[in-house]
Amino acid sequence: MSLDLAIILPTLNERGNLAPLVERIDRAIGSAARWEVIIVDDDSKDGTADEARALALTDPRVRVIQRIGRRGLASAAIEGFCATAAPYVAVMDADHQHDPALLPGMLAVLQAGEADICVASRFAEGASTAEWAAPERERLSTYANALARKITGVELTDPMSGYFMLPANAARALVPRLTGIGFKILLDLLATSDTTMRVREFPLNFAARREGESKLDRAILFDFLAGLYDKTLGKVIPTRFALFGTVGALGVVVHFAVLTSLLFAIGHRFAIAQTAAVLVAMSFNFWLNNWLTYRDKRLVGWAALLRGWLGFIATCAVGGFANVAIATFLEGKGLFWALAALAGIVVGSVWNYALSSRFVWGRF
Repeated sequence: MSLDLAIILPTLNERGNLAPLVERIDRAIGSAARWEVIIVDDDSKDGTADEARALALTDPRVRVIQRIGRRGLASAAIEGFCATAAPYVAVMDADHQHDPALLPGMLAVLQAGEADICVASRFAEGASTAEWAAPERERLSTYANALARKITGVELTDPMSGYFMLPANAARALVPRLTGIGFKILLDLLATSDTTMRVREFPLNFAARREGESKLDRAILFDFLAGLYDKTLGKVIPTRFALFGTVGALGVVVHFAVLTSLLFAIGHRFAIAQTAAVLVAMSFNFWLNNWLTYRDKRLVGWAALLRGWLGFIATCAVGGFANVAIATFLEGKGLFWALAALAGIVVGSVWNYALSSRFVWGRF
């Protein structure tokens, strides 16, 4: 039996949401189309992938991809695009905030050739966010939407939506140029397309989560900025390195604050002050990189954080030693202490990025 539609559900700790959502999708689509659900699970600790496999034993329309060592909604959607033979693909959340009743209408519009992509909008006329109960996130989405419209050239009320549908071939054609970082895959698709996509919006009553906790947090703004950067300067400097460098720039502020304070406190013992400033800045950079730069690979739990912090310190040790040695040498030769410290920071930064990306947030 041929397929019409693949519905991609990126999941993280959504075990209890799966069976009721598959039932809702079945009721919504009925006999209007032949469909499959692809559950792309980021190795959830609550057994989401096992629950998906259990569902698949009795319903062959359910498939599962369990990802080990990979995280993020955008990359999950990309893997879903490439894993189906269906001519149309939809991406939606598994937490029941997105109403499956919109799926048949979206599919009909695409099959009729009336649009290139259909988007469920939280802010279109007739939509509602009354059940969202997150005014801070709603304001953030409003600001992000305004900027996204300027970047993509697409007039949308909700370009940050996580619920949309498009032809699978069109999605796969864009995959090699997508960022794949973070959570905002729709913005990535719209900004990457060589031609302005024709969009049809569907008003969405954005519901409360059925159970579990949101995978998103305030770092969503950082993901959004990362996506904008990738589409503007990403070909010049890799996006992840640019994010690492941004965090490093904040680390410089911390470094100089500590260094200046210690120099005033202990006099002209520059080597000691510089060493302490390096250690504090490295710890600060680890925390912020874990929260922002590597948010899709974030270390969680005290044990993982401690191992990660020790690994970060270890992998940055050579860069740190070079930082201190070069800065101390230049300061001893008469270079102004601030310039000497900056030279040390520059020398250590590339080394820190290369090894920490591989051995702290990457895989051996």
